[in-house]
Amino acid sequence: MLQESMFDVDQPYMGLEIEFNLIDERADPALRNAEVLDAIADPAFQTELAQFNIEINIDPRRLWGVAFKEFEDDLRDHLNGADAKARSAGARLVMVGILPTLTTEHMTLEALSANPRYELLNEQIFTQRGEDVRISIDGIERLSMTSDSITPEACCTSTQLHVQVSPETFPAYWNAAQSIAGVQAATSANSPFLFGKELWRETRITLFQQAIDTRTDELKAQGVRPRVWFGERWISSIFDLFEENARYFPALLPVCEDEDPIEMLDRGRAPALHELRLHNGTIYRWNRPVYDVVHGKPHLRVENRVLPAGPTVVDTLANAAFYFGLVRQLAEEERPVWTRMSFGAAEENFVAGSRDGMDAQLYWPGIGTIAAPELVLRKLLPLAHQGLDRWGVDATQRDWLLGLIEQRCLSGQNGASWMAQTFHRLFDDGRMDRMDALREMTRRYADNMSENVPVHTWAID
Repeated sequence: MLQESMFDVDQPYMGLEIEFNLIDERADPALRNAEVLDAIADPAFQTELAQFNIEINIDPRRLWGVAFKEFEDDLRDHLNGADAKARSAGARLVMVGILPTLTTEHMTLEALSANPRYELLNEQIFTQRGEDVRISIDGIERLSMTSDSITPEACCTSTQLHVQVSPETFPAYWNAAQSIAGVQAATSANSPFLFGKELWRETRITLFQQAIDTRTDELKAQGVRPRVWFGERWISSIFDLFEENARYFPALLPVCEDEDPIEMLDRGRAPALHELRLHNGTIYRWNRPVYDVVHGKPHLRVENRVLPAGPTVVDTLANAAFYFGLVRQLAEEERPVWTRMSFGAAEENFVAGSRDGMDAQLYWPGIGTIAAPELVLRKLLPLAHQGLDRWGVDATQRDWLLGLIEQRCLSGQNGASWMAQTFHRLFDDGRMDRMDALREMTRRYADNMSENVPVHTWAID
């Protein structure tokens, strides 16, 4: 199919998915996604791994003109109606990378959603491991625990950005996305707490890597690749990634379809490639290749999975504008950044950005090691402006959304730093115990989220 240029490249679309947590009146997790989805009755929302999660898929659209305003209006319309109906089921929707009030008591098989795929996925992962999952995170505090289910994965709620590209341009877009993953993690960090502990600023990254690791210690020592994977090299073809998927990772879900893809091709039709897509969906790259067929035409997408959910709709759109603009400009540079930076440096940036958030020190070619906010302000925001111009985005929308990223970097306040400072204001003087301080902070977070004011303006009282 790659050789015969079968892919739809005429009108590239952008897509957006957001995962949510559900909380009750105390700001504790509400394990009732089935009741909430019944109450919402909106096909844009669907179930997620745990009963305290749901997800929304926003209709894709061309990224030009006032597309970001259309995304925002669409998302807010869905959320306003959904939150009101969720309250009738005893829950509120919260966009956050990790819900701060989750505890280890929620990490049971009973907390998984009633979906046979999730049960089978859990069974297959533990069959391959042969032992419980061990989670060990050294951050501001230290967490060490074991789990006999994949439920800790459900703590990780993200924003996923999709950009449709041609087979020829896919490698440049994927490489560009990999090169800025550390910057994304640093500026958008929104997951500082897990099971009552203050850990990384974007704890979701290291938690996800450990929660769904099918390798034993012996296999890790042998160099077997993890299923949650940054990767190990820049690519020159999308085929590189699917080849790695087939070579390095055994299939987890034993599902087969009757379709014969070669026969479909011989008939001039696009095969669905069910098995390839299912297998690809169980390999959790931070920038994932996606093959899909829409209205009989196949296309390719880069799915960016670095961003956490939240804090607000407007912050989400600002993160998206920064990503789409920057990745477009970097992908089309005459001397690409990935020809001047080692893949290892990009991965080190990703770890540093996830661990340290706005305090991260990142490497960038021609500059050296630099504070993440300064890198964004000095180098990357101008590139994102140029990239959005290439897409044809309305200048007012461009300036408004990238201005939010600028103010976030100038203030040094993102979701993670606001949560940490607010928690310490509530907890450190001894007026509240730890869990009550986390609950109060989460309530304030949810109220600010509902106001849809940018996170850099949130007060710490």
